[in-house]
Amino acid sequence: MIISRTSHRLLVHLLCLAAACAAPFVASGQSTQIMVTQAPVWAGKPDIAAFEKLENERLAAGQRAIDRILAVKGAHTVENTLVPYDEVTRQYNSAGYLAGLMFQVHPDAKFRDSATAMTSKVGAAGSSLSLNQGVYKALAAIDLTGADAATKYYVQRQLLEFRLAGVDKDDATRDRLKKLFDKLTDLQVAYDRNISDDQRSITVNSAADLDGMPKDFIEAHKPGADGKIKLTTNYPDAFPIFTFAKSDDVRRRLFIEFDNRAYPKNREVLMDMIRTRHEIASTIGYSSWADFNAADRMIGSAKNIADFIQQVDAAARPVAQREFATLLEEKQKTEPEAKEISDYENYALREQVRRTQFNFDSTSVRPYLPYQRVKKGVLDTAAKLFGISFVQEAGVPAWDPSVETWDAFDQGKMIGRLYLDMHPREGKFSHAEMVPVLDGIKGKQLPEAVLVCNFPAPTSDDPGLMDYTDVVTFFHEFGHLMHWILSAQQWAGISGISMESDFGEAPSEMLEEWMHSPQVLATFAKHYKTNEPIPAELVARMNRADAFGRASWVTRQNVFTATSFDLYNRNPEDVDPDKIVLNDEIKYSMFAPTPGIHDYASFGHLAGYSSAYYTYLWDKVIAEDFVTKFDRRDLLAPAPAARYRKLVLEPGGSKSANDLVKDFLGRPQNMDALKRWMSEQFAPAPAD
Repeated sequence: MIISRTSHRLLVHLLCLAAACAAPFVASGQSTQIMVTQAPVWAGKPDIAAFEKLENERLAAGQRAIDRILAVKGAHTVENTLVPYDEVTRQYNSAGYLAGLMFQVHPDAKFRDSATAMTSKVGAAGSSLSLNQGVYKALAAIDLTGADAATKYYVQRQLLEFRLAGVDKDDATRDRLKKLFDKLTDLQVAYDRNISDDQRSITVNSAADLDGMPKDFIEAHKPGADGKIKLTTNYPDAFPIFTFAKSDDVRRRLFIEFDNRAYPKNREVLMDMIRTRHEIASTIGYSSWADFNAADRMIGSAKNIADFIQQVDAAARPVAQREFATLLEEKQKTEPEAKEISDYENYALREQVRRTQFNFDSTSVRPYLPYQRVKKGVLDTAAKLFGISFVQEAGVPAWDPSVETWDAFDQGKMIGRLYLDMHPREGKFSHAEMVPVLDGIKGKQLPEAVLVCNFPAPTSDDPGLMDYTDVVTFFHEFGHLMHWILSAQQWAGISGISMESDFGEAPSEMLEEWMHSPQVLATFAKHYKTNEPIPAELVARMNRADAFGRASWVTRQNVFTATSFDLYNRNPEDVDPDKIVLNDEIKYSMFAPTPGIHDYASFGHLAGYSSAYYTYLWDKVIAEDFVTKFDRRDLLAPAPAARYRKLVLEPGGSKSANDLVKDFLGRPQNMDALKRWMSEQFAPAPAD
């Protein structure tokens, strides 16, 4: 997941910290010293007052750039209008990125409160800009004769975003839209903050209730003074319990708490977002938020989203039904009369099928995946694939002591900086995401971004063993990061992941496939005690087992897709979140909903992606199509990787994502590769 770049329709951007020299780096596996002229984001160790001062300075700098645009007396040119406009973008984005990051990750609740308020303030500045007719008219008046294609596309795209914000409406309507956009920002922040703040837990009576769990998990969960063991809804607790715990009661209880995070608070926040978004869309002239929200995306319209949902269902359902029959047979071994499978049972039953039919125990790979080696493996894989290198900066301050700072180099030249915030803590965002920090602007500002994850933290007596699904997530988020770092442009507004937002997940979903490569795993998956490489036959069994359940995953994603669409594709008076979620689960999923859950309250994408959760499946189609251009027997081969970097990642938002896809594939995407991917489990096993 990548957090949204925009509070509203118009891209808004931010400013870099003052230039300074960094201390010499400590490289991973090498010795080097390089001078850096861009200080890390937390170099000044800001307290709340310093953070607010920095943010306000960025907003003030943005306003000064707006004033310069409006002060132009003669002809509007790229130099006197687009240059200051892009500076507004840079300044506002920098303020928005940092505020959005801090309210999700800072350990101090008061700091998070300040960042929450600042996020709203930045959003208000962005909505004012998006409705500023003077700026809009100035951009529209620029003489682009002789400008390069990227500059022309940038201006064209920005004018569209202005119109979608309602800039061409009368004064009263624009004032009304401004209030609605500001309210929406506040609602989005409140929705996300409620999820982050609501960490839940259950207790079990003894280690006997953890039967089936890996040994290191049990050792990490000692009984408290009352003799009971606490299990939280944080990912390192929740998903291992869902998958491995033998106790149906423990799995069900924790699943209910997990899917009820932020309920009931977020029910009304969600409804208010739905009402506000519908009013924005209808004011601008659209029948629904879903149609309005699709207008500047690859997919184009609400009708196309509805059609896509049905196309995915038709493609996945036959394979998903075969998978369901297999899972039900497994359940009937202990419950002969069973006719249905509850959604919370899916994880554990799928694990049992992997063991009984594919001879694969998911816990068997965990000893080969200690966190530190996985981290090095992901960095090394990305370095080889994209022709770059990474060097860690030593002693760099950050918002939490666990955060690491790394720099990316291309042929000895620093091209970006990344921060790894990888382990759970109280009040921190509980999912996984890549959060931008600074846009990359060639010759002016290096791109920076943060990986925010919740993987097991290694300690002196615990290597932080990871499930292979965690490693897939790591690769996924690093795909976002590489897209960000490698796509610096001459303009802030087209750098990074600034193309149509329904392309944003394609590079990250594509990189997931590298986790399944025996060639790639052999470089880092080694036993944490013996240093023995992961056996090739274990990898083969893992990949065969992992192929089972793909169509069920697609149908589950289609439930979320339909839910996000159906919530926003109708009049709010007709919206009942519980009914819509239930209806979509019954319609698109093979599994029975667990009574008593309200998972929409913790479905954070309903704030950011809103009606566009289809992006994950849309981009999965593209990602699997992209992989067809690589040699699966040698995923690290330099030629296709270099071509992918040049044609897909480096252009950033300098052209339409539809063109990026056609440039790389030689045609628009289609579902053929996704269908093969879903059906791979039923293909004949390779000969020994």
